[in-house]
Amino acid sequence: MLKKRIIVYSLIILILALALFAPSEVLADLSYQETTANQALCLPGLDESEIPGCLNAGPSARLQELAEQGIKFPAEPIYATYVPYELSVIPFSFALADSGVIPVYATLDDVANDHSTGSIPAGRIKYFSLLDKVDTDKGRFYQIATTEWVSADYIAKVGVPNFQGYLFKQNPQITFGWFITEATTRTAPGYAAPETGKYYFRLDKIRVYETEVVDDVEWDRIGPDEWVEHRFVALVIPRYEKPEGVTSDRWIEVNLYEQVMTVYDKGNLVFATLISSGTPPFYTQPGVFQIYKKIENEYMTGVFEADRSDYYYLEDVPFIMYYDKERALHGAYWQTLLGYQRSHGCVNLSIADSHWLFDWSQEGDYVYVWDPSGKTPTDPSFYGAGGF
Repeated sequence: MLKKRIIVYSLIILILALALFAPSEVLADLSYQETTANQALCLPGLDESEIPGCLNAGPSARLQELAEQGIKFPAEPIYATYVPYELSVIPFSFALADSGVIPVYATLDDVANDHSTGSIPAGRIKYFSLLDKVDTDKGRFYQIATTEWVSADYIAKVGVPNFQGYLFKQNPQITFGWFITEATTRTAPGYAAPETGKYYFRLDKIRVYETEVVDDVEWDRIGPDEWVEHRFVALVIPRYEKPEGVTSDRWIEVNLYEQVMTVYDKGNLVFATLISSGTPPFYTQPGVFQIYKKIENEYMTGVFEADRSDYYYLEDVPFIMYYDKERALHGAYWQTLLGYQRSHGCVNLSIADSHWLFDWSQEGDYVYVWDPSGKTPTDPSFYGAGGF
């Protein structure tokens, strides 16, 4: 009993002391607490109409603030699946060829007699498609797509890099994409803002909620208090209106600024992926075109520079859809950095993605190529026939 009296007296003294000596801010807080002591907090995700008289504070208020900025929890779903992996399986194996002149032999007898019957010129990019291999007294030789034989000393077998874009079950209403390089994020747009400590890797997926330019640098918001410089990402920005000049309900859109491709059918986004288009000065030409020829696989070879230093030779390039002179949409088994400009004018895709597009597309389908940044030349006289 005595202990209870001591506790009661102590509380009375504490309250009197607060009343006499506490700062006005504390008294204001006590007054606020008194007026809201019997008021329940709104539950996150619910509003006052669902819990009449609740106090919108704490987590509920924060979620409402983020929702007004377009950031929802849980995140708005994107109803999509990957392009089937089995579409990346093709009946070829490939080898990177030496950049110098490579002797070739028409038959194995020519190999035995050291009698080369021709050569592949020197060039920066050369790949062979391998049909067979034989160990001879002269070493190991591989038969290439021309049926000629090449010494193993001149080649290095390579695997086929794989990347799979998205097939959509429902139209997404938000901007999304991929990191195309490793990067960290910042708490606000601009390099003056501190880093968040979060680190992302190439091909990590993101949603983008807004874009802001600071000191002529474009920044994308990918989460609460989290921004990344735009050059580190490639984004899909759904656009459901037909581009000017497209008269059918089916079209392929190539965004040269973002280095992405989207495919539309009857007002629906059905496919999106990363690409590699032409690098300066061998740009991919902007404009509206139509697929005029489809070839399941063939070799590509050519040269642009006067000194022939950029000679290229590529065997069994798969799933080719020509749409602008020699420029085509096609698979690129040598391409390891989709999301960057790396071709001589063609639109490079992964094997799986090009296979899907080849099966979906028809001759006559529209290909709309554009650059939202306006940096790609649009004068047709600037462009030649194009290349791989």
